[in-house]
Amino acid sequence: QVQLVESGGGLVQAGGSLRLSCVASGLSFSGSTMAWFRQAPGKERAFVAAIIYWDGASTTYADNVKGRFIVSRDNSENTVYLQMNSLKPDDTAVYYCAADVGGSWGRQNIQASYAYWGQGTQVTVSS
Repeated sequence: QVQLVESGGGLVQAGGSLRLSCVASGLSFSGSTMAWFRQAPGKERAFVAAIIYWDGASTTYADNVKGRFIVSRDNSENTVYLQMNSLKPDDTAVYYCAADVGGSWGRQNIQASYAYWGQGTQVTVSS
């Protein structure tokens, strides 16, 4: 049974930082492209960042987080991270981890590319 468990969310002031973690089990983690999406209140779930399978040599980001967020992975710990810096109130959302066990790259910003999702972790940025 595949499980993705996010943690690290919370309340932070604008300009602050948070690091989200997502621990995966029940899948070939090193062979999976991993991604983060987020859903703000009243909005659709949106792509945030993705990291390619295996060595994580390729990453991609949504334009509105580029330069502030960093996605990384530790295959020895079956964990993907999202370091979020210079947080803004607009970053307030539930953040979801997702896994593409097919290990593809090229449609990483598309929700349908990901078969497995975590339950989400709330991030709230106060002004």
